[in-house]
Amino acid sequence: MQKKLIALAVAGLASTGALAQANVTVYGVADASFDVVRISGDANNELGNTTRVSTNSSLLGFKGAESLGNGLTAVFQYESSVGFDNAGALGATRDSYVGLAGGFGTVVLGNLTGPTRALGSAVDVNAGATGIGANTALIGKLGNNLLGTTDTSGNYAGGSTCARNSTCASIFDTRWKNAIAYVSPSFGGLNATVAYVANENKALNGLAAANTTGYDVGVKYANGPAMAAVTYNAVSVGNAADLKVSDLRVGGSYNFGMASVRALFDLARADNFGGNKVTQAVYGFGATFNVTPASKLLGQVYVARDLKVNGSSSDDTGAKLFEIGVEHSLSKRTMLKATYAMINNDKAATYDFGINAAGIRTGALPGGANAVGGTVSGLSFGLRHTF
Repeated sequence: MQKKLIALAVAGLASTGALAQANVTVYGVADASFDVVRISGDANNELGNTTRVSTNSSLLGFKGAESLGNGLTAVFQYESSVGFDNAGALGATRDSYVGLAGGFGTVVLGNLTGPTRALGSAVDVNAGATGIGANTALIGKLGNNLLGTTDTSGNYAGGSTCARNSTCASIFDTRWKNAIAYVSPSFGGLNATVAYVANENKALNGLAAANTTGYDVGVKYANGPAMAAVTYNAVSVGNAADLKVSDLRVGGSYNFGMASVRALFDLARADNFGGNKVTQAVYGFGATFNVTPASKLLGQVYVARDLKVNGSSSDDTGAKLFEIGVEHSLSKRTMLKATYAMINNDKAATYDFGINAAGIRTGALPGGANAVGGTVSGLSFGLRHTF
C-alpha cells in the first residue's frame, strides 16, 4: 500500500466514488524480511554481519466516510504501526485524521503526512517506500542533524542519533502531529496541498514550552503515466536559538508500462544552527523494469553532497546510497522481494538506513564510538502481503 499525501491526495481518496462508501474498511500491510546487515569501517568501529527479522512499516488501519448530504462527506482514518515483536498497544502512530470533503476539496485534522514526505515516498522504488534501501537514508537529514519527529505535545527537540533497528528518517520524512491540512480538488491532474502544524502552546503559567510550528505546501501534477511535484516544508523549532529549518523538493516519475523512471532533488536548510546557516543538497534517480508480468527489477542511487556552512563546503560530510532488488508477485496481494543496499559514507559522515537502522550512530560500537566514515550494507529477503 502506497504511503499517502494527507492520506487522501496521493491515493486519490478525494474522488466522489471513494467517498461514497458508508461502511468502515479494515485494511493493512504485513511486511517482514530476514536481513543480514553490516557496518564496516576501521577495525575499532565495526559491527560484523548481524541477522534480524524486520517488520518494514507493517500497519493496521480503519477508514470510512459518511455522506452528509448537499455534496458534503465526513471522512476518517485511524492507522497504527504494527511490530511483530512488539507487545505494545496499537496507537494512531501513522496517518490518522477526521475531516470533511466536498466540491471545495478536503480538510483534515490529525497526525498527517505532508506533501514533502509524500513526494519522497512517491519516487522511491520500493513497495511501500520501506526497507533498507529506502531513500529516507539520505534525504532531508542535513548531515544527520535533523532526525526524528515532534513529540506528543508537538515539540521538536532535534536528534542526531538512531537506535539500532529504529526508523532513522528526517523531520521532513515523518508525520506531523497536531496538524490541519487542505487538499484541493484536481484540475486536469493538478492539485495542491497546504498543511499547518500548530504550536500546541507557549511557555506560560509555569508550563514547559511546546512551540514547534510550521507549514508544508505542495503542488502536484499526476495524469496518466506522468507525475511531477514541487513541495516546500518550513519549521520553526521554537528553541532559545530560534532555529528554523526547511526543505525544498522537486521530483517526478514516468511509467512506460514495462519500465518506470523517477528522480528527486532535495535541498535542506537550517538557520541559526550553532550560529550558522547550513544547507545540503541531495539528488537521486531510480528505475524499475518488468522482466515478466509478475517480476520486477528495481534500483536507485542517491547522493548527499557535502554540507555547506555559511556558503563554504564542509569536506567529507556527504554519502551515497546504492540499491538493487527484485519483487515477484505471487498474487495481487502477496509479494516476494529481495534487496541489496549500501550506504557509502564520506570520511566525516555517519548516515544509516532510513528504515531499520543498523546502528552506526548509536555510540554502542566497540569503544563506545560511532562508525564515522563507515559503510552500512545489507541483504534483505522478505514477504509482503496487503489486505
